[in-house]
Amino acid sequence: MEADSGTVLFQHNADELMPPASMSKLMTLAVIFKALKTGQIKLEDEFLMSVNAWRNGGAPSGTSAMMVPVNTKETLEQLLQGIIVQSGNDACMAIAEGMAGNEEAFARIMTEEARKLGLTKSTFRNATGLPDPEHLTTARELALLSRHLIRDFPEYYGRFAQREYQYRKHRFINRNPILSVELGVDGLKTGYTKEAGYGIAASAKQGNRRLILVINGIERQDERKNEAVKLLEWGFKNLTEYKLFDVGEVVGQARVWGGNRMFLPLVGANGVHVAFPRLPANQRLRAEIIYMAPLKAPIAKGDVVAHLRITTPSHAVSEVPLVAAEDVPAGGVIRRGLDTLVHMAFRWAL
Repeated sequence: MEADSGTVLFQHNADELMPPASMSKLMTLAVIFKALKTGQIKLEDEFLMSVNAWRNGGAPSGTSAMMVPVNTKETLEQLLQGIIVQSGNDACMAIAEGMAGNEEAFARIMTEEARKLGLTKSTFRNATGLPDPEHLTTARELALLSRHLIRDFPEYYGRFAQREYQYRKHRFINRNPILSVELGVDGLKTGYTKEAGYGIAASAKQGNRRLILVINGIERQDERKNEAVKLLEWGFKNLTEYKLFDVGEVVGQARVWGGNRMFLPLVGANGVHVAFPRLPANQRLRAEIIYMAPLKAPIAKGDVVAHLRITTPSHAVSEVPLVAAEDVPAGGVIRRGLDTLVHMAFRWAL
């Protein structure tokens, strides 16, 4: 995925439900970052490592752990590093209990936040990604979640690039295997369980271009690294920007109901520019305007009223918002009456 536009450059089974393993912690972190940004919690706040969090996510669990001693408190600042660098399940559980009372309640908040972000398929049953048959998401939704973290929490996103972390006597190395590769990788999170296989949600930036990658279900750890590197190299090498419409250039028209005119010109707020893998000379882009017709007046110039969906023969997809090029005030009684008859007769659809 190209991060700025959300263009999907390559996909395979992108909407298939899958167990995300520790990539689930991206949603755990999204909830935490939101609470930090709104002032609900602070980095200096301390969270208790309960017996439950220690036993099920700490040293006795045999899973990835930050190794916080049982019945001690640790600051959110330290726990965040334990999650991002070491994928500490104990740290996730301690924060979940501290913020929501118990991990199950925190997982419900995670799912609610997913819905607010438009992630309709994701369901979270815990804060860690440990196996649960109902704890599922998709590669597409993990990519969109990664994009949300990058765009909406720039003050915290840089933490994903932390290479190592010393906690007490433990020295942890970031589990992201491609942070050290010279591709501009600066995040995000790996995952592994026997059920899920090896996975990674990663992002890399070269110049002004940022790519987001999600893969899962890989059989071997080294194969995960190799596939991630190959896909990112392919993306940066083949990505080309196409300028389709200038600023102010009309893209198309939309039918208006109840206004002083029947049709509204649509434009891209900043023109229409998309990034796709380079097309062969004999291939063309396909574009269609998507909106719920008819649009209801009044409409203000600059309102987002439609989207331009652009696809390539290889099924790469990009959607660009289209805005009203002009104001459309409400029409008179006769105009609205005629439009009502047309609306009832033809049953406008998407």
